Amino acid sequence: MLQFFRNFFGSKLGIAVTLGFVGLIALAFAGGDVASSGSFGGIAGGDRVASVGRERISTSDLERAASNSVEQLREQDPKLTIKTFVAEGGLDQMLGNLIDLAAVRSFGEKYGVYVGNRLVDSEIAKIPAAQGADGKFSDTAYRGFLAQKHVTDDQLRRQITEAMMAREMLSPAEIGLAAPKEAINRYVGVITEKRVGSIALLPSAVFAPKSAPTDAEIAAWYGAHKADYMLPERRVIRYATFTDAAVKNVPAPTDAEIAAIYAKNKALFAASETRKVTQLVVPTEPAAKAIMAELGAGASLEAVAASKGLAAASLGSLTKQALSGQTSQAAADAVFAAGKGKLVGPLKAPLGWTLLRVDAVETKPGKTLDQARGEIVSQLSVAKRRAALTDFSARIEDEFDKGAALSDVTKELGVTIAETPPLLADGSVYGQAGGKAPPQLARVVSAAFAMEREKQPQLAEVEPGKTFVVFDVGTLATAAPPPLADIKQVVATDIQLSKGSVAAKAAAQKVEDSVRKGGDLTAAMHALGLSLPPVQPVDMPRQQLQAMGNQVPPPITMLFQMAKGKVKLMGAPHARGWYVVQLKDVVPGQVQANDPRLSQFAKSIDQLQSSEYSEQLRAAMRNEVGVKRNEAAVAAVRNRLVGTSGSGN
Repeated sequence: MLQFFRNFFGSKLGIAVTLGFVGLIALAFAGGDVASSGSFGGIAGGDRVASVGRERISTSDLERAASNSVEQLREQDPKLTIKTFVAEGGLDQMLGNLIDLAAVRSFGEKYGVYVGNRLVDSEIAKIPAAQGADGKFSDTAYRGFLAQKHVTDDQLRRQITEAMMAREMLSPAEIGLAAPKEAINRYVGVITEKRVGSIALLPSAVFAPKSAPTDAEIAAWYGAHKADYMLPERRVIRYATFTDAAVKNVPAPTDAEIAAIYAKNKALFAASETRKVTQLVVPTEPAAKAIMAELGAGASLEAVAASKGLAAASLGSLTKQALSGQTSQAAADAVFAAGKGKLVGPLKAPLGWTLLRVDAVETKPGKTLDQARGEIVSQLSVAKRRAALTDFSARIEDEFDKGAALSDVTKELGVTIAETPPLLADGSVYGQAGGKAPPQLARVVSAAFAMEREKQPQLAEVEPGKTFVVFDVGTLATAAPPPLADIKQVVATDIQLSKGSVAAKAAAQKVEDSVRKGGDLTAAMHALGLSLPPVQPVDMPRQQLQAMGNQVPPPITMLFQMAKGKVKLMGAPHARGWYVVQLKDVVPGQVQANDPRLSQFAKSIDQLQSSEYSEQLRAAMRNEVGVKRNEAAVAAVRNRLVGTSGSGN
């Protein structure tokens, strides 16, 4: 059930590098304080699950990380609960990842590796949700992003710092790795092999008893297997949308504000001149002078350059300052003193001697305050409306924080509350194939499933700066099995199949014994005297198996794990029957030395080696800084999470 979880954290650098992507930060750290130090102690095993060097990982860190992971994983499997997550080893995996992250950071700092504040600032500036309408970092947008993610600035900075530290420290483990030719050849022989065998199925239904189970049997079975009939958590979202038109009476820019913007940005409104320039760089001054002589005779710069195996490059439209940065101040002065079509040079350049041609002169007249007024008014109006929207949103959120109901705010806004049908955590409609939540709720479904109870209204953006939605959870149905009366026939069928599975296994063992003694699988099946599915022959290369991805039938997987000449039994899922799997032959793969797939195979082995080297490096870092797990605290966290699994949170 948690294959997605294993894949997600199974990258070469593990969670440490995964956290480098801002969109996944909330999945790991919920911003807990992992910087404190101290000894284990307190109630229920202590307040930390591990110490890493001088750092600590608190119980609250682990609980939040596990809860956030479950919410993320529910997008792949809406039936997932905290209880299943813990049972499948998710909590231990999460703790190991948090320990690795802290160990890499501690190791780096021990040897003088740090991530500067300016580098963190640059990463924050790249977050789309932290950018304004102009695509640049906006403090207002950033504060809204933090509020939406329920993290502080310090917590986010710490997460980014640790992610970048991990990327910096672990990436070198992958550089320059190359697998030996012998290893590649052996690997190729395995992944290109072919297997020949047979698979027989003995369905439980064929061996099931004819008499129906009693009501007492049904009730007892249901009581012992409730988890098998668990319905996923469902939530009904109540919502209403509104646009930025809800913000009234936005003040117009004043003359003083317009004048202040003009004064602050005088350089933008001043007259300017740019020039389009083509440049040719030659290695020596004599060569440059010779080219100038040819150009004086009427030849073009491009033609002369081509005749000498060179290429003239267009530098585009540049200001004088920009051109000086690409060439030299002397070259920029000369170019801006020349007219259109004129040649400048030869001039000494860092890599030789340069010739420049002025292709065009572009002048931009300056603007007076009155001429720039319209542009400034437009910019100020947008900024004022954005600020008014921010204040308006903050007021609504403040009302919600003070206990206002969704109906109170929608009445004030003059909009009507709508309700969704019961939804699953991935936004699909429960019991309706292909049904999805309304598009305007795409961004809020996960937030609705993170709410701890009903009637907790929130505000969110649908289209940034234009459309908004206020919403809450109207009805919350926790993950639970349905009443026995609703699924009585299903339970009765499962009981019959379970009994039939026992008889099917006994029959499968007889078939297995016969084949092991040299008998034919088909003949052994016929000897049972029952109407059974025909034996299926298998003749399949391993690469076909790999191409099937996660859709490989379990008995096929077993066939590729067995030794030649062996026969084994395998139970079908949900007590539906038993397989008898026989491997008759293994045909080694043959790949020629010039096979183009060899490079792909080599790359696969290199990736496996990289993953192993990275893991060994993390292990060495853990040993260096010292790691101590507090198993009592881990057990306490595990018990608390399982104890609250009824709500799915």
